[in-house]
Amino acid sequence: MKKATATDGVPSESGKNNLMEKIISLCKRRGFVFPGSEIYGGITGMWDFGPAGVLLRKNLKDLWWKDLVQMRDDMVAVDAAIIMNPKAWEASGHTASFSDPLVECKICHLRFRHDKAEEISAHEKTHKGKKVEWTEPQQFNLLVKTYLGIIEGKQQEVFLRGEITNGVQVNFKNVMDSTRVKIPFGIAQIGKAFRNEITPGGFIFRDREFEQMETQFFIKPDKQEGEKWFEYWKQNRMDFVVSLGMRKEKLRFKDHEKLAHYAKAATDIEYEFPWGFDEIMGIHNRADWDLSRHQEYSGKKMGVLDSETNEIFIPWDIETSAGVDRQMLALLLDAYREEGERIWLSLSPKLAPYKVAVFPLLGNKPELIDKAKAIYNDLKQDYMVAWDDRGNIGKRYAAQDEIGTPFCITVDFETLEKDDSVTVRDRDSMKQERVKVSKLKEYIKERLQ
Repeated sequence: MKKATATDGVPSESGKNNLMEKIISLCKRRGFVFPGSEIYGGITGMWDFGPAGVLLRKNLKDLWWKDLVQMRDDMVAVDAAIIMNPKAWEASGHTASFSDPLVECKICHLRFRHDKAEEISAHEKTHKGKKVEWTEPQQFNLLVKTYLGIIEGKQQEVFLRGEITNGVQVNFKNVMDSTRVKIPFGIAQIGKAFRNEITPGGFIFRDREFEQMETQFFIKPDKQEGEKWFEYWKQNRMDFVVSLGMRKEKLRFKDHEKLAHYAKAATDIEYEFPWGFDEIMGIHNRADWDLSRHQEYSGKKMGVLDSETNEIFIPWDIETSAGVDRQMLALLLDAYREEGERIWLSLSPKLAPYKVAVFPLLGNKPELIDKAKAIYNDLKQDYMVAWDDRGNIGKRYAAQDEIGTPFCITVDFETLEKDDSVTVRDRDSMKQERVKVSKLKEYIKERLQ
């Protein structure tokens, strides 16, 4: 059998058009992603993550955490509340500037972002020759409102956070005062955010509820320092994305032509989705926008004493921001393989929801089940392990291939009667070899590096 390569089974150019449909189907079929509250008809832009999806996301977040927090001496972490004092959003500019221009179709009254020309054009075609008139663009705030309090009419209007950055900024002094960190240093955070997206879409690419992984790296307010750290974090984050197993040719940097109100420099890491290159991560030089604004609006000092010059300065912030959902989608698309009727996810073993699956050859033989269960329970001490004793072995392999499980272990009669060895099948090459049960952990560990 030929050795598998990185391009084996990759959908051709002609197959890209329906690749999203295949991914959406696989995600539902194999428990990665379900439509939110589906039995009630769902709700646009909301998704639930199933057993395989939860594990893939956890592995992604764990790798991000290890890379940026565990393995670095200049990074600490916080976990800020989702609901903040509304003044925090006023200070950060979200109540005034966190909005999109919105136009409404006068025929069907659907709304679209004014800057999404392709979506508007596609919508016009759905009216089959009718001339579509649009309303004038209106600003549409993306913050999701909610209310605190138990007495109707006396409740406080608050917001679900539209991004997780603000929770770091308002805790900047708390972190400095409670730890031994010194400039330059960073604060990491993973958490949920919410946006009143006008046109959610692209499956889990643009959601109304999503999860972010961010770092805010604080430096001295200096142009050269800013440029140095901005370039450092650009390359650092690209290296991380590549380490997840994504193909380099599907990735690129894209500098922002128009900078946000808070930015001195900004670039995106983009992945080539079926609809073209789009953002999966952003790197921004936010300068002192956030801390200066919070100092102004709260009246609390955000300055840091420079021990060398004895002067007080407000640090600049180099931000890295990634959406868990978007990276998950890019990883699934990048890993999707098909060859004839065979479909598999060639995920990096580091990301695979289950590292190993264990099967008894037959599901109605107690002696095979007992031996397989013993192996399963032993491997569970170190890895997420799947168990399957249903149907024929070929269908079990196919199911694990679609989840992305790197190795499948089968206990057969030879295991019991001869040499206490099992069959281990590799996901990508489909190669099978016999391995002693006593050597299984060593065998798997070597191949999961």
